[in-house]
Amino acid sequence: MKKSWLPEEVEINLFQEIKKKCGEAEAAGKTLYRLSIGQPGGPALTSARLGAAKAVLSIAESMHEYQDNGSPGAPGFAEKFVHFHVHNNGLLDNHQVDYLSVPGIKPMLGLVPLACGCAGNKIKVATTTKPGYPTPRDWCGYLGLEIQELPLTPENKFLFSIKDIEDGVNLIMMNYPHNPTGQIATEEWLKELCEYCVANNIRIFNDAAYVALSHTNESCALAKVAIGFPELSWVEAYSASKLIGNGTGWRVGAMVGSLDFIQDLKTIKGNTDSGFVAPMAAGVLYAIKYDQEGIEKCRMTYERRLQFLINLLSKHGMRLAVEPKAGFFTLWKVPKKAFGQNIESAEQFNFMMIERTGVVGVHFHPYIRYAVCANVMSENINAAFEAANVEY
Repeated sequence: MKKSWLPEEVEINLFQEIKKKCGEAEAAGKTLYRLSIGQPGGPALTSARLGAAKAVLSIAESMHEYQDNGSPGAPGFAEKFVHFHVHNNGLLDNHQVDYLSVPGIKPMLGLVPLACGCAGNKIKVATTTKPGYPTPRDWCGYLGLEIQELPLTPENKFLFSIKDIEDGVNLIMMNYPHNPTGQIATEEWLKELCEYCVANNIRIFNDAAYVALSHTNESCALAKVAIGFPELSWVEAYSASKLIGNGTGWRVGAMVGSLDFIQDLKTIKGNTDSGFVAPMAAGVLYAIKYDQEGIEKCRMTYERRLQFLINLLSKHGMRLAVEPKAGFFTLWKVPKKAFGQNIESAEQFNFMMIERTGVVGVHFHPYIRYAVCANVMSENINAAFEAANVEY
């Protein structure tokens, strides 16, 4: 049998392990409550679907051709989508920034270090992936780059300090609002970071997929602050995946940033990617223009569910790692005991909960993530944590 050519250290995806455990539990007759799902339930908003349906019936060739780095089928998409997220007139007619339409954020993450010249120079990349959305770390690992996973803890409320950034870092790939904590970036914090990166010639990339799902006005987009630093090299990305209900399969997004960084991304992307699907982008534009009420209703649903789940689990002794201020995730410290047994790891606790109660989370030791994409207002979830009888 021929062996894999991948290095031995390439890990099996965490979510595949959880799916396997869920399959075993269901085969044993257990009903599952999937608080692991980080994808909105149901379809996209009706407004977005109607806009996309009208667009796909168009006979205009521009609607059906390669979109490449632009959006001929949905003119001005990137600018309009970015301005929906960043309500700051400083971006309008600003000749120091540029825009880029992208097929979602995830496929672009590997292009970010490539756009920083990592193929010829082994750059050092700092990420917010421990705990966190692992794709930036994974891409940098595949590219053979030096990685610093910035310290994110309950003590610093999962918001790193400029003092934490190691010498030699060339690129920061961060994700605020943060997955899985729901922590946000504030204007004051971003100003300090931008000043530091200008002084140390560090590029900043921020994955702001959840910024439109912020539950506090303190949440600030990088773009709002970065435009005040003309010497800064920066890019911020936004996605329609969670904005329009369930748009995760639509693969539509946009980036904004300094001319130099966006141009480097355009070069790499233009040589390797043919762009997004224009009718889906047209549907997104229709929703943000005519259905902001529907978008806000989605955000409020998550905010309400978050508070319900936090109150419920806290009542049964679970301890939050940090109060979420955006998105639809909650991150909890793993208890020391559950069901009268000692707990040695987040994985053990998660699998025990799946086997005994059907409640499914995502383990990021020493934490466990529970999402509110599904309706969490279930007496069965209450009974599950009552039975777990956790202790710290």
